[in-house]
Amino acid sequence: MSICSGLAVTASLPRISFADERRVVEYALEAAATTSPIVGRDYPETAVFSYGNTVPGPELRVSQGDLLRVRVLNSLDQETTVHWHGIRLPNAMDGVPYLTQEPIAPGDSFLYEYSPPDAGTFWYHPHINSSEQTGRGLYGALIVEEPAVSDPGPTKVDFDRELIWLLDDWRLDKTAVIQPFVRGHDSSHGGRVGNVVTINGRLPQPLSARAGERLRIRLINAANARHFALQFEDHSPWIIAIDGQPIEPHTPEDNMVLLAPAMRIDLRLDMVASPGDKSRVVDRFYRDAYLLNEIHYSDEAQTTGSFPETAELPPNPLAEPDLANAERHEILFAGGAMGGMRGALVNGEWTDIRTMARSGVVWAVNGVAAAGRILDPLLTLRRSGSYIFSMRNDTVFPHPIHLHGHHFRVVSRNDHSTRYGEWQDTVLMRPGERVEIAFVADNPGDWMFHCHIPEHMEAGMMAVIRVA
Repeated sequence: MSICSGLAVTASLPRISFADERRVVEYALEAAATTSPIVGRDYPETAVFSYGNTVPGPELRVSQGDLLRVRVLNSLDQETTVHWHGIRLPNAMDGVPYLTQEPIAPGDSFLYEYSPPDAGTFWYHPHINSSEQTGRGLYGALIVEEPAVSDPGPTKVDFDRELIWLLDDWRLDKTAVIQPFVRGHDSSHGGRVGNVVTINGRLPQPLSARAGERLRIRLINAANARHFALQFEDHSPWIIAIDGQPIEPHTPEDNMVLLAPAMRIDLRLDMVASPGDKSRVVDRFYRDAYLLNEIHYSDEAQTTGSFPETAELPPNPLAEPDLANAERHEILFAGGAMGGMRGALVNGEWTDIRTMARSGVVWAVNGVAAAGRILDPLLTLRRSGSYIFSMRNDTVFPHPIHLHGHHFRVVSRNDHSTRYGEWQDTVLMRPGERVEIAFVADNPGDWMFHCHIPEHMEAGMMAVIRVA
């Protein structure tokens, strides 16, 4: 089955209709090899993979409760899928090869159809050969608008402008060619970290602003393994949502916005400087901080006076876990270089770490290293039951842990309760850290549970959670 190329070209233009009193929003995406001016005109264009001939792919935008239909045509020379990261959707639409669907073969297409129950900032990307396919540019933003956007009222949160920053990095040589995707060191260490950082698929360009503006910036970390800790110098960003879920507005610790791979954070950023001023956005996650971007103020102010308080974003319909009666499970993430893991179960047989490494498998979850296409469930959960996962990172590297089909509350870190009990779908675990998450297993099916650094996931740090 295929779709006409003309429909694929218009991927960024939705078709809207109505059925069963719901608005139906239809898009078409074509995954294909192309080139893109990642580092600008002074260099050759870079050979990439893209949706709709753009990096990042087209922004898909719907309203909460809409029926979304996306026809994906695979024009690559390899199989692919699309995973709708952070969306609580039917299991068959989750885009995991061999678990929820057969891969989309070259030349074939697949129709994804679901109604996003949550408003917020989400994104889409492949879930097969993820290290290379996402690393070559196959990703895009999926924005689900709050009802207040189309229904002004006392709960409406006002912004003068909205921006999306899809953050990524690329490992390029001096001629802007993507360096080969190989496992080895990347898989056993911190993952594939690039040497060129981009915003929305290009070298960062200064953000033009006017004094007095209030911005909503939707940050999405699409990088394979790079973490970001962004400091907006001379400004105080307020976090208003994490992983698409509203949170009590607050300024981050040390005034740095931390995004692990796959995470999203929505910021309220007030333009408090004066006309003509400039300020910096610095990434301080790694030892060597670097300038990510600049904010350039125009010579004209937009408004005068103080900024009003911001109302919280309206909550999404998430089931609250019963912490007092929740069933607990211990989850141990182990392996990697310098990790001390001696071996793990691979395809049901205990295998020493040296033998594992020769086959490219170096990580494990509860002593089991994922290998092969079909995985037996690590855990089987009772539908509608409340659960606490007490997770420990017994490695020397950070891991962003992602659970498909659900959002969870982060209830504690290193035995200390979190201040906000934030809802997330991807939680960063630093080396040696213990993190407890709680959720209601209310979405039936077999769901992936894995480190979102694809080099780690593809080398064993992946499991299946069954909700039955």
